[in-house]
Amino acid sequence: MDYPSDSALLARLLAGEEKAFRELVATYQGAMRAVAFAIVGSRNADEVVQDAWLAVVRNLGGFQGRSSLKTWLLTITANTAKTRLKHNRREVLLDDLPGPHGSVGDERFSGDGHWLLEPFAWHQDTPEALLTEEELRECLEKTLTSLSDLQGSVLLLRERQGLELEEICNLLQISLSNVRVLLHRARLKVFATLEHFEETGQC
Repeated sequence: MDYPSDSALLARLLAGEEKAFRELVATYQGAMRAVAFAIVGSRNADEVVQDAWLAVVRNLGGFQGRSSLKTWLLTITANTAKTRLKHNRREVLLDDLPGPHGSVGDERFSGDGHWLLEPFAWHQDTPEALLTEEELRECLEKTLTSLSDLQGSVLLLRERQGLELEEICNLLQISLSNVRVLLHRARLKVFATLEHFEETGQC
């Protein structure tokens, strides 16, 4: 059964509407790149996404709506990436190296991964406060790029794309426990960076 928003977009795509294709790319390019990045790494991720888009265009008429358009696109991306790897399937490497400022202990978080006591947050709009927020943004981006391919991709797929953990497992062909560990460790590194910045004002 077609997902409601998918049906209208699909009709426009099949009619060859260029704006619909632009919307499709703008909406899903980030998620597709995260999947490709997790499977083949940064060097081949962009090529995989390009190949996946070609496959999407070729097979659009065969989309039957048994899953959401997003799931279909990400599955095509994952399959394209796996084909690129051929039978050299990647093993999950759980990164045990501490972040630049060590790690934040598990005791600071509740079972669902949220802070038990939230760190200090700025609520001022002074130039100094806004400058600090911009510096923090840059610092967090630096931390995100320092994560391993899999950690960064799992964090992106979960937090920015809103995928369920089971969907991430299926796309990346890794176990639920590994997805949880990767997500947990990525969050710890981000939280450690945030806490260090709030205590010292430095990245």
